[in-house]
Amino acid sequence: MGMDQSSTETEKATNGAVDAEAVVDVAEVDAALEIIGRGTDEIIKEEDLRKRLLKGQKLRVKVGFDPTAPDLHLGHTVILNKMRAFQDLGHTVIFLIGDFTGMIGDPTGKNVTRKVLTPAEVEANAQTYKEQVFKVLDPELTEVRFNSEWMGQKSAKDLVELASQYTVARMLERDDFEKRYREGSPIALHEFLYPMVQGYDSVALKADVEMGGTDQKFNLLVGRHLQQQFDQAPQIIITLPLLEGLDGVQKMSKSLGNYVGIHETPDEMFGKIMSISDELMWRYFDLLSFRPTSELDTLKAQMAEGRNPRDIKFELAHEIISRFHDSAAADAAQQAFVARFQRGEQPEDMPEESRAVAADGIGIAALLSDLGLTASNSEAFRMIKQGAVKIDGEKVSDRGLMMQAGFHGVLQVGKRRWCRVTLTAA
Repeated sequence: MGMDQSSTETEKATNGAVDAEAVVDVAEVDAALEIIGRGTDEIIKEEDLRKRLLKGQKLRVKVGFDPTAPDLHLGHTVILNKMRAFQDLGHTVIFLIGDFTGMIGDPTGKNVTRKVLTPAEVEANAQTYKEQVFKVLDPELTEVRFNSEWMGQKSAKDLVELASQYTVARMLERDDFEKRYREGSPIALHEFLYPMVQGYDSVALKADVEMGGTDQKFNLLVGRHLQQQFDQAPQIIITLPLLEGLDGVQKMSKSLGNYVGIHETPDEMFGKIMSISDELMWRYFDLLSFRPTSELDTLKAQMAEGRNPRDIKFELAHEIISRFHDSAAADAAQQAFVARFQRGEQPEDMPEESRAVAADGIGIAALLSDLGLTASNSEAFRMIKQGAVKIDGEKVSDRGLMMQAGFHGVLQVGKRRWCRVTLTAA
């Protein structure tokens, strides 16, 4: 589909269109449902999805992206991968850039009113998204749309009529609104419009399926409600879990510094993926890998039988880097990583720690002391003066060095004290 496809073309699409020539085998539908369901949190309603697949419907799968953080990381690709899975099954996905809703500001998960983006900021971020998503999605089976196509044409009267389709009581059922109302925190009236507009997008696009993170469930349900109000078959909702970052605790976020960016170099990506815990590795396999579940079961059995988890993690890192770069780059990154160990530069079993730091960072001496790499700040200063402190193999000479959130690397003191460290924002 073209980038500038008009909204009138969408209106020609029928919600729940059926391919008259389709002959659907039950086993094929079961296999498709297994692929679709892998790694999902909830499908509402799965029986409806099965019925549509059995009828041979070519589904229109909608996912909305507000252009507020356009540098994609692996957390974003969880849902992009699921979109690609639908494409591989022959369905069309709609990558909806919320340039209109982006000017409202999504309040999901926030306890304060979000900053409204300017039109210029929205446009710049939207262009960056468009340059990145086709690292995952098939352009031939993707519609890239902007919800200003239809919302920008709405009058004040139209918005009032849309707002009449939902009650304040229902809005306050949403966790973040309810919490803010209970605490006496301000809720601006325009914030109620966000889920309404997101829901109306499903009406305008005649979506059969809408996907989002678990934190988007309320908004997705509004879409189902509005489609019924407009005499459309209600969309199927698929929610996906939020991927934890490198620290294994908070969701992956660039602002927290616990992310793997899809535009990072192969060496950076490889090192970051290798730093995750063995337990978190399986979470990444489940949500990021394209391997069949049977292969993952085999890998788990191999580890239980004594295979080194590091070697299994190699396979995860290689697959992901091959996807966003190429196989040769993944090979080179793995070889470089292995060479560092073979040269004795880093011990294979070094401890791994994460720390949340203030906005101005943490001093290198305080960090070394906190990690137990030195007995005190005084010892840290002394070791720095002796040239015995290194960051990723480079000697530290500045005693006043401030380490910032987003740092991910190896600290070394002397020849025997090592730690792989991730710093996130407090």
